Amino acid sequence: MAKASHKYWMAGAAPLALALSGCMGGGSIPSASTPITTTEAQQGADYHPKLLAQFGGAMGGSQAQYVEQVGKNIAVQSGLGNARESFTVSLLNSPVNNAFAVPGGYIYTTRQLVTLMNNEAELAGVLGHEVGHVAARHSQRRQAAAQRNTLLGGLGAVLSGVLLGDSQIGSTLSRGFLQGSQLLTLRFSRSQELQADDLGIQYLTSAGYDPTAMGTVLASLAAQNNLDAQLQGRGNATVPEWASTHPDPASRVQRAISAAQGLPGSVTNRDTFLQRIDGLLYGDDPEQGVIEGSRFIHPELRLTFTAPQGFYMVNSTSAVSVNGQGGQAQLTLAPYNGDLDSYIRQQFRALGGEQNNLAPQSIERTTVNGIRAAYGQARVNNGNSQVDVTIFAYEFANDRAYHFAAITPAGRSSTFSAMFQSMRRISQSEADQVIPRKLDVITVQRGDTISGLARRMAYDDAQVERFRVLNALGSGDQLQAGQRVKIVVRGR
Repeated sequence: MAKASHKYWMAGAAPLALALSGCMGGGSIPSASTPITTTEAQQGADYHPKLLAQFGGAMGGSQAQYVEQVGKNIAVQSGLGNARESFTVSLLNSPVNNAFAVPGGYIYTTRQLVTLMNNEAELAGVLGHEVGHVAARHSQRRQAAAQRNTLLGGLGAVLSGVLLGDSQIGSTLSRGFLQGSQLLTLRFSRSQELQADDLGIQYLTSAGYDPTAMGTVLASLAAQNNLDAQLQGRGNATVPEWASTHPDPASRVQRAISAAQGLPGSVTNRDTFLQRIDGLLYGDDPEQGVIEGSRFIHPELRLTFTAPQGFYMVNSTSAVSVNGQGGQAQLTLAPYNGDLDSYIRQQFRALGGEQNNLAPQSIERTTVNGIRAAYGQARVNNGNSQVDVTIFAYEFANDRAYHFAAITPAGRSSTFSAMFQSMRRISQSEADQVIPRKLDVITVQRGDTISGLARRMAYDDAQVERFRVLNALGSGDQLQAGQRVKIVVRGR
């Protein structure tokens, strides 16, 4: 969640795998010699600042320059005319594992996905996958399909990436609930994802990289998804039905490895890659708030709350989402004029959209941990069932309010009651204790073990599991003296 600096958060956010999942079921690889057109370039230029705002902004410095260099070099392999000049490559300040592309040669990867990689070939493979989407004009095809189906247009129809699944708790209403969010990203079809994998492998081998890197980075992403599922208390690596992503990267690993067999190319540039990403911010950026277990803390906005047991949180630039099979909620803000009642009614209208005159049955005023607050609820028909929509708002200043928007099955709004009551201000000393995590590349010494190095990870739980996934180490792998590995430490 971004600072209040009075960029208003939009509802949203559920991550996982994004443009790097599921891929080609068949079909020929198209010729990509056609240069990026003026229309495509303008479309991408229009969307670019919106994407940067949505995903934490573009990072600068030597790490971003390195990612840009690798991305432009792999873009040249696409055969698109003027690819090096036409492509814009951005490293995003986002804590989710994500990469995506829009028309006009704009490709993106998050810093979190980069920290999961273990060599330059994997970075080139991820960016090559996104170049493949651009070269094959996948976004334009999905946009046309969306317009034909009148589902959605604009940014959501052209962005390669996140989540627009069927919702258990409301189709029209839920779409309104997610309006403006990362969840409104129209995912590519499975065949398009697989085709982008194949194109990425083709670009890797033509650039001299080890083409198996596409399979290994997908394997790391699948392992991270599995670990996230365990840590978040989910029984499997998929998110709830209402936020289903495109195909699981695990299903693509063997296919990508098989597709790379027999192809030339052996460069990985592992040592160079690890040197260049050393010190990269890992996980949440404190300026956007941090998730620590079931607790969200924002040191700059000076607030904290605790999610219900069995739910997991996702932090984005726009909002904090709280997700579980029993419902979903998001903390965000909107313009506030000092009247909590009108603020709540406005949020209901925003959720309902133009076609639904959504309004609370009543508005109740209360105080939560010394904070002036109010809430309202509406029951809405959802096909053969009903859902409860709750807005719970807090006044933090005369001109600043925050609110939870929650959707639950009818009669189960109490699911979030404890969370609503947990909101409180934090002291400056509490805020000062929030220290970011960063990547530290170290050299294995004689006698070092996985369990020993894992104890240096800046986490209280699953240290060994986190260390193994971060370094793509299987259960039977051991460390060798002189080997370079990544750990996550606290530091500014």
